[in-house]
Amino acid sequence: MDNNAKFVLEKRVSRTIENLEKNKMSGYFVQNEDEALKKIQEIIKEGDTVTVGGSMTLFETGVIDLLRNGKYKFLDRYEEGLSQDDIKEIYRKSFSADAYFTSSNAITEEGELYNVDGRGNRVAAMIYGPDKVIVVLGVNKIVRDLDEAVMRNREWAAPANAKRLNKKTPCSEVGYCMDCSSKDRICSDYAIIKKQLDEDRIHVIIVNKELGY
Repeated sequence: MDNNAKFVLEKRVSRTIENLEKNKMSGYFVQNEDEALKKIQEIIKEGDTVTVGGSMTLFETGVIDLLRNGKYKFLDRYEEGLSQDDIKEIYRKSFSADAYFTSSNAITEEGELYNVDGRGNRVAAMIYGPDKVIVVLGVNKIVRDLDEAVMRNREWAAPANAKRLNKKTPCSEVGYCMDCSSKDRICSDYAIIKKQLDEDRIHVIIVNKELGY
């Protein structure tokens, strides 16, 4: 990236973080995965009960490995051998966790988080329950406004995730949302987080890379 493009990107990130702060959410800009992990270790404490929502970004950045290192009480939805009942129990326990980790389908320059879920467990925990919510995302998730956030989900995040999950939906065939009625549809619950009452609850770590969908 040349200096001109870097200037535009950094201004965009700066606007986003400034508006997150106005909305009583903490924002951080880090250059790589290592810096993201260091920032996370500043936010949470050893011994904290932690858990995660479904996210490719958390795998790509090494967050899952960090939470599995034995320093935290990790409610690990990805642990091998779990039954559906086990996973459901983890979802329920997530609401009383010290920290909940996730990414976001989009973040607007106005400092708003936009997410679409299949079951709603992720957006529900982001909205209420865990003491802290730590959102890790790449610069590719930044959009101008909510209209662009909706479009990003329809044209990118939803079809990519449907393909990843081997869902038999129209979007996994054509590559864009067709607002289907498929039994495999993964877009059921839509949530916009615009502001917070507790200014120390939601922490958004923006990584200077393209991550996730």
